[in-house]
Amino acid sequence: MSRTRSFLRPVALALALPFLALPAAAQAPVPAQGALPAQVPPSGGLAETAPELRTLLTEMGLYDILEVMAAEGIAGGPEMEANMFPGRGGAAWAAVVAGIYSADRMARDFEAALPLDRLSEDHVATLRAFYATDIGARVAAGELAARQSFLEPGVEETAGELAASRAAEDHPRIALLTEFIAVNDLVELNVSGALNSNFAFYRGLSDGGAFAQPMPENLMLTEVWGQEGEIRTDLTEWLYAYQTLAYDDLEDAELRTYIDLTATEAGQALNAALFAGFAALFDSISYDLGVAAAHFISGEET
Repeated sequence: MSRTRSFLRPVALALALPFLALPAAAQAPVPAQGALPAQVPPSGGLAETAPELRTLLTEMGLYDILEVMAAEGIAGGPEMEANMFPGRGGAAWAAVVAGIYSADRMARDFEAALPLDRLSEDHVATLRAFYATDIGARVAAGELAARQSFLEPGVEETAGELAASRAAEDHPRIALLTEFIAVNDLVELNVSGALNSNFAFYRGLSDGGAFAQPMPENLMLTEVWGQEGEIRTDLTEWLYAYQTLAYDDLEDAELRTYIDLTATEAGQALNAALFAGFAALFDSISYDLGVAAAHFISGEET
């Protein structure tokens, strides 16, 4: 069986949104699209259960980031088809992928999975106060703009080259980004999330009938863990490229203010809650993609 590598994209937005990592098949280049429209959070959900938290997530740009992630996933559909069931997907497969990566569905499922007990009213108030400042607003804007710009061919590679060049020169910004990544445990949390989502993808493939016999769980785990080193390397490079671009508008002292916020009790609580919510969302997306792909592999897509 061919190796199915991580295929979701990272989440390294404000306070360390997770990496979104599914099989590489879904990481096709995305055509330039310009800035995406600002997204309106879904009604219901947090609007009713935790309105202050939903306002915070809106101020952070989370719903706009979800829209970018949806575009990334949809754009990856053709490559996934080419790698797993070439020529057998067409418009039907595109429609399935678009449904799985519906931004509304993603926002709804994320909100449903978010562990509200990890965030107190004081935590939310502290974080909202930060995003009401000039630095906070620029952090959110920079993170969203960087994520959107990565939809355009060549931007991610250029940002990666700049990050590598700065690292070779011992540029002080790299030290700050390294600290940011460490404070929020971005590499380990994202690697763990990517491996879990890939495991969910294999479960979806097996449950959907992609194999002549159900795939044993121990074989799934072997396949997934065999990807760990490559995922870790790719993810680390992505984090430095993304953050280099996202925080380019900040002075070192301003980035320090942001890092210090993420290290507070409120920052760490939000980080933990976001990763928990995104982990559940990505596992669901991965499983659904696996089941859907299995139907096309077996010729039962109707």
